[in-house]
Amino acid sequence: MSALWTLQEVQAATLGRATYAFLAQGVSIDTRTLKPGDLFVALKGENRDGHRFVSAALDSGAAAALVSRRSDNVRDDAPLLFVANTQRGLEDLGCAARKRAIAKVVAVTGSAGKTTTKEMLRLALGTLGPTHASASSYNNHWGVPLSLAQFPRESRFGVFEIGMNHVGEIRSLVRFAQPHAAIVTTIAPAHLEYFGSVEAIADAKSEIFEGLQPAGVAIVPAENPCTGRLIARARQAQVERILTFGESAADARLVSITDLNRGMRIESEILGTRRTFAIGAAGMHIAHNALATLLAVAALDEDVASAAGALATFSALKGRGARLAVPLAGGAIEIIDESYNANPASMRAALALLAAAKPAEGGRRIAVLGDMLELGPESAALHADLADAVEEAKTDLLFACGRDMRALYEALPPSRRGSWGETSSEIAAEIVRAVRAGDEVLIKGSLGSRMAVILDALKAGGGAA
Repeated sequence: MSALWTLQEVQAATLGRATYAFLAQGVSIDTRTLKPGDLFVALKGENRDGHRFVSAALDSGAAAALVSRRSDNVRDDAPLLFVANTQRGLEDLGCAARKRAIAKVVAVTGSAGKTTTKEMLRLALGTLGPTHASASSYNNHWGVPLSLAQFPRESRFGVFEIGMNHVGEIRSLVRFAQPHAAIVTTIAPAHLEYFGSVEAIADAKSEIFEGLQPAGVAIVPAENPCTGRLIARARQAQVERILTFGESAADARLVSITDLNRGMRIESEILGTRRTFAIGAAGMHIAHNALATLLAVAALDEDVASAAGALATFSALKGRGARLAVPLAGGAIEIIDESYNANPASMRAALALLAAAKPAEGGRRIAVLGDMLELGPESAALHADLADAVEEAKTDLLFACGRDMRALYEALPPSRRGSWGETSSEIAAEIVRAVRAGDEVLIKGSLGSRMAVILDALKAGGGAA
């Protein structure tokens, strides 16, 4: 396999000045995940300057380091590439990688389900040819250009996740990706603190259509309250082909779902053709993400049948619906791990998973919920509004943490209240004591609520690996 980057290519892209020749097999911004042969990019953030880690990167086998200055602890013969600004240098590499790529590219955004849909696309397209996709949730101002800078030239497909929490961020990032298809998974009240209204969120997400290739396709949910606005914004961006997915008269239509052990069988209609396929995760939101995935494959004129077959190997991601059994005396509990993030829409989807869960004999449905952050002045009310979803999930006990989640806790009848704490750490020990064999336990909250603390406490308390 050829090098990802030659010195000549990096210099041409960044207008940089090299001290020594090198070949790079990858690109990294973090010495903890750097692989031998990577080009280390010394980004400077608000709290950390990557130039401090250049020597460590080279000692770990980095092919070279892209820097804007020489650090004091770097040896004289170090392979360095000097640029005016390392963030700009990373962006230049991303743009150059995109220009040389011959791949078909899909970009994904939305208020929830971005990473899940991106991983479904990685699987679906990966069965059709070499596919490169964003790692983890690398969807911000450094994540998108880094993912592009790592784009192998021989890839047939590329999948890039694009996120935002302010107006204009997607517009800036999508111009790097230049997708052939752009998916908006859903629009929901997330980041209301910065936007003020769901309509404003829809406008910000729809910036993804502005970067589409000529003849590119916009893919949007059919039944979302903001569907009309998304379609109008796509047309405003001069997108001629707009496709929808959902449960009604959509281009990718959900016909039926059959629950399976650890997953579903989905019957669908994709651009007029019936497709039945299995997927190794459960939930209506997962079904919708799968529809969007296969609609994108169809829009790219690729083999939908093979792509659909690949989804059987998909399983819910860590922090996004993954399930794990924790042994206890007399049996085990099953945890639904939704600890990565939360907004009102994804919280309802997670509670629907809890509703569908089947506790063992003597077991209960337990929800452990943390604050949904960045919801603005209506945050407490949006938390309290989840009371009906908690009831519909047949939740036996709710444990809650965070200032705004207290509004939900107090909106429930006393019989459903476990306990409330200001932080996840305050209630972790009580939850460990409260659970018993047979329970189904949902853990969900925004990342800043630190719900993983409770997950780790339950695993440690039950002796799970």
